[in-house]
Amino acid sequence: MSDENKPVDEPMPSAPAPVEGEVTPEQLKAMVAALQGEIDKKSTELAAKQDLYLRAVAETENVRRRLEKEKEETAKYAITKFAKDMLTVGDNFQRAIAAVPKDALETDAALRTLLDGVVLAERDYRGALERHGIVVDNPIGQPFNPHHHQAVMEQESADVPAGTVLQVFQVGYLIEDRCLRPAMVVVSKGGPKVAKQDAPEPPPAA
Repeated sequence: MSDENKPVDEPMPSAPAPVEGEVTPEQLKAMVAALQGEIDKKSTELAAKQDLYLRAVAETENVRRRLEKEKEETAKYAITKFAKDMLTVGDNFQRAIAAVPKDALETDAALRTLLDGVVLAERDYRGALERHGIVVDNPIGQPFNPHHHQAVMEQESADVPAGTVLQVFQVGYLIEDRCLRPAMVVVSKGGPKVAKQDAPEPPPAA
């Protein structure tokens, strides 16, 4: 074969030289890595801010509930001080009724009329208290409750379980679920013991 017919070896193509202003693959990877790092940083900051936001929302809700509860309790027990001052009125009604001799009512019509008026006034007084959530606590025959009763003395009695209220010197009053004034009572001792039960949580003081 003549030299004229021999194939000419073509040179291998080389990578084109980067044009000025173009981004190389290495530079592109570096840019992507930098952007990813920035995204990760922002994501971490966003997660932290979201956590703070959720905590703030939860705290705000707790404060709102606490304020609502305090508002309800304030409305429910707003008359506590006034009611305590009024209890002596009821005591005086009861003393006046108890002081009238029964035999005198049979012979004194005026006294009987006066007593009827006092009894009616005392009934209206109790009705007004009950309309505001205040009820009389007369626990005679009931187990002694240290949260509602004040024991002024103990009395031997084998006929009733120990710790039973035998006598009430002064009735107590409850306002809703709180003790407004404890009942002053005589408590039995020496009788059969009652099986202990889980004591209820003491109510908040009025």
